[in-house]
Amino acid sequence: MKPVGTPGAEALAEPPLVVHVLYRFDTGGLENGVVNLINHMPRGAYRHRIVALTEVTDFRLRLKDPSVECVALHKPPGHGAKVYAPLWRLLRQWRPAVVHTRNLAALEMQVAAWAARVPVRIHGEHGRDVDDLDGSSRHHQRLRRLYAPFVQRWVALSRDLQGYLQGPVGIADRRIEQIYNGVDAQRFLPPAGHGPTAIAGCPFAAPGHWLLGTVGRMAAVKDQTLLARAFVRALELQPALRERLRLVMVGEGPLRAASQAILDEAGAGALAWLPGERGDVADVMRGLNCFVLPSLGEGISNTILEAMATGLPIVATRVGGNAELVQAGRTGMLVPSADVQAMARALVDMASDPQAAARMGQAGRAEVERRFSMQAMVGAYQGLYDRQLAGARITDRNT
Repeated sequence: MKPVGTPGAEALAEPPLVVHVLYRFDTGGLENGVVNLINHMPRGAYRHRIVALTEVTDFRLRLKDPSVECVALHKPPGHGAKVYAPLWRLLRQWRPAVVHTRNLAALEMQVAAWAARVPVRIHGEHGRDVDDLDGSSRHHQRLRRLYAPFVQRWVALSRDLQGYLQGPVGIADRRIEQIYNGVDAQRFLPPAGHGPTAIAGCPFAAPGHWLLGTVGRMAAVKDQTLLARAFVRALELQPALRERLRLVMVGEGPLRAASQAILDEAGAGALAWLPGERGDVADVMRGLNCFVLPSLGEGISNTILEAMATGLPIVATRVGGNAELVQAGRTGMLVPSADVQAMARALVDMASDPQAAARMGQAGRAEVERRFSMQAMVGAYQGLYDRQLAGARITDRNT
């Protein structure tokens, strides 16, 4: 019997369907990568639908194709078996060619895809688990091994994650594909003039000010409070910078209030701007002089790539795939995570030599164009889907 999901003759008139399964479809780097993939893949190659195990937010409005259906399963806390049946029914109804899950929270949905006899089952590892930033958790390793038989192909977004899958988890190298995120280098362009452009609503602007900035969800793993403390410390190390050094922290989450409190207590609140979440990230980037990512853990950071595409030098923590993106001394600086002093010294060094910082930014833009284009990412995923689907069809004909 032909597996459910294998396109029959009646389905040949339309492209194969890919169902992307995520824990939650909301603002985030993983979700942004899915949106970029769908928005930039040729319409005639594949159709797409998104299933969120918990909820779908207005983030779905970033999808350019209104026909991309987004479904929320409203999973309650606890084991995902509670949504196996609803997902199985959806997959039986939709008959997708590919199910693509992402990160550990969605990995167990591969069981439902296998039960629905979806011909191609792919799982992506986009970053470290929040409660296992160094990948040492034996429990998380065992969970991945438990569900590994249901996954036909693994995608690692960085060499760091590829090594984790090969080593502690024990996935064979032939089953892993390493694909970097791509960045929309046409949207994230350097400023047209000779310096940063004004950010709408921001009280600071060049040339009077030199703006350090970060953009992202303000949650514990992103550690924006480290940046707030490092900014305060940088002003203590180099008091003359108080006249022109300013901090921009864009994003919403529990660390926003905590970061503001740190700055206010140190008397630096008036030197920083924390506007919350913004929809004009590309314009915000063009208003900065330097981008900072103080994370405790990362896969391949979309915001680093966006900042590099904008021509910004980078100061980032040496975690996850950050060292694969930032070439220390050439496109930016890397510092240990959770190290206020090291971060502060890097900020001082950047702000004290704007010309060198600008050269790093130019080198970063060139690196994006060479290694991290949107076309390269989309082509890699499309090629992966094509190869796996072709293999599934050959297997189907031989059974």
